[in-house]
Amino acid sequence: MRILTVDSAIGQCAAGAVEAQQLVAERRWTGDRDQAALLPRLVAEVLDDAGWWAESLGLVAATVGPGSFTGIRAGLSLAHGIATATCSPLIGVTVGEALAEAVRDLGPRALWVAIASRKNRIFLDRNGRVSGESLDGLPDPLGPVAVAGDAAEVVAAQLAANGADVAVVEAGVPEALAIAAVAERRFAGQLPPLPAQPLYVDQPEVRLPPSGLRPPPA
Repeated sequence: MRILTVDSAIGQCAAGAVEAQQLVAERRWTGDRDQAALLPRLVAEVLDDAGWWAESLGLVAATVGPGSFTGIRAGLSLAHGIATATCSPLIGVTVGEALAEAVRDLGPRALWVAIASRKNRIFLDRNGRVSGESLDGLPDPLGPVAVAGDAAEVVAAQLAANGADVAVVEAGVPEALAIAAVAERRFAGQLPPLPAQPLYVDQPEVRLPPSGLRPPPA
């Protein structure tokens, strides 16, 4: 099955082509701006590198978050468009699922995925349970823990200062192979269904203009 992966949830724009559990092509750009403009180009380049027609896709897989509001929306909007245009199934994958797929052999350590948020907060994924936490209010791991994600270093340092047995694993952002592997299992019914919709931990901030809202037309 040919799988196109799209990710712009945390700190990157990336697209990948995966077939038979092998990475055929991948393009990525590091940064959290201009995702809506960059992602279509990356997808086009990946399909060209792989030598695939868009209509040959068997599955489109996209990260749903948690992460950047803007990035998540940009990635899912593009993924929905591609899936609709090519009549391909669209499967959502959480950032935590993708990173857990990449770091399976942890021995007795539980995996926490730490994702940077706003206002000195962290999105914390603990075996699928996602919450927003402050750095000075992190929960007790209650045992050895490994931390992945773009905020792994800062969270691990705080946990160590609190006396926890903690290690950092080298998995900062989702990889195409991991996204595709999770999506393929979900498509086969081996994982619970997950809507390809944004996974928001905090509600998006809405700021009113300084002059207030315009009155309705008369």
